[in-house]
Amino acid sequence: MAAQAVKLFIYDISKGMARQLAPMILGRSLDGIWHTSIVVYGEEFFFGGMGIESCPPHGTILGAPDNVVDLGSTEVPSNMFYEYLSQLGADSFKPDSYNLFEHNCNNFSAEAAEFLTGKSIPSYITDLPNEVLTTPMGQMLKSMLENTQVTPSSGHSTRNFNSKR
Repeated sequence: MAAQAVKLFIYDISKGMARQLAPMILGRSLDGIWHTSIVVYGEEFFFGGMGIESCPPHGTILGAPDNVVDLGSTEVPSNMFYEYLSQLGADSFKPDSYNLFEHNCNNFSAEAAEFLTGKSIPSYITDLPNEVLTTPMGQMLKSMLENTQVTPSSGHSTRNFNSKR
């Protein structure tokens, strides 16, 4: 099997609002509120309120990503990656385990990237929840938004990797 390119798709789910409003609300600037996914084997893999899913690249309701990071390549066969996703979906990335601040799409992308390439995703993405939570308003927002789920699926064909074991 030839090496497969691994990409990180980065979406600002605030569509630029975080950059404008964060200084007033949080007292600090934010470049965005990030949703990420891993693109490999011709599919986009992500974690949200429905668990681990995949679709064709750009196939979520979020459309085209705001940024694409080349994470390198992988020699991991696709069937091994799918087995890995099924295990994650049955254990640590079940739909009911999603938490906007503590266990989200970015945690999934970091784990999948590590499995595929031995590298993680940029820390500015994974550190964002803690940055928000260090502010007084961030603590207030946490209690209001804690059970909010991001579900980027769309009308495109999606595959769910959550095992029913």
